[in-house]
Amino acid sequence: MYQDLVSEFEARLETLESSNNDVLYTAEKGIAHTERCMKQLRKNVVEKGFKTIQDEVWFFKHIKPQIFSKLIYYVKLYNIESKRPRSSSKFQVKYLNNQINKLQLYFNDNLEFYHYYRRGATTLDEQYFVRGQSDLRSPTESFHFFIDEEFSTCQDCTVAIIMAYDMLIVYLQQEIEKLESNTENFKSNPMKQSSKLFWTGSKTELIELIYALHSSGAINSGTADIKEMATLFEQVFNVELGNYYHTFIEIRARKCSKTKFLDKLIEALNRRFEELDE
Repeated sequence: MYQDLVSEFEARLETLESSNNDVLYTAEKGIAHTERCMKQLRKNVVEKGFKTIQDEVWFFKHIKPQIFSKLIYYVKLYNIESKRPRSSSKFQVKYLNNQINKLQLYFNDNLEFYHYYRRGATTLDEQYFVRGQSDLRSPTESFHFFIDEEFSTCQDCTVAIIMAYDMLIVYLQQEIEKLESNTENFKSNPMKQSSKLFWTGSKTELIELIYALHSSGAINSGTADIKEMATLFEQVFNVELGNYYHTFIEIRARKCSKTKFLDKLIEALNRRFEELDE
């Protein structure tokens, strides 16, 4: 009954993630798409219910967590990446490892249910995955169970969190590997030297320029990762851009020209042409 909805949901997320390299943009769009799917899922459950207890258990143990986990994943991913330091690889690796440790704490705090779920046990399924059953051992993250009794059981949220944190840990480990690999490549190439160029404009101006280049498709035919581009510009111009994504949101919200710096560049270049023509 729900398989078509789940398949369509996963196909749209796959398209989103494969077509965009900006992790914050992907997370933002993923959150919006997952919220819509969850609302549709809830509507179906409330209106149609379940024919048997086994159907209800299957839904809350497998179907709902499959989608709910994506919402948790994207929200946590957005929070982690938006606060990620824009400093050296060493500090980024330390930050990412700390995030992994925080996620692991959840597994330790819910060890009994974690082992139950991991080993594929079913003996307590009707207590864990049927609505109206309470469990005082439920984690505090399952508070929604008390708010939305029509669409929640005492442990479906726990399953979703386990799935989401598994995905996050894999993502964070891959990011750490990239950083460590880039560091090794830098050390092995003695030709690389620190830049003697310094950005003397405002950080907002540089961020506007980076996003313009990214949007133009002039770098890697438009497939470049905005994060990699920002890191490169930071290294080349000896500047720390901070949370460039939020700065971009501020640029987008301007009442006047949204391309203030680009307009300034056009004006400066045209002025130079005119001076040379005189």
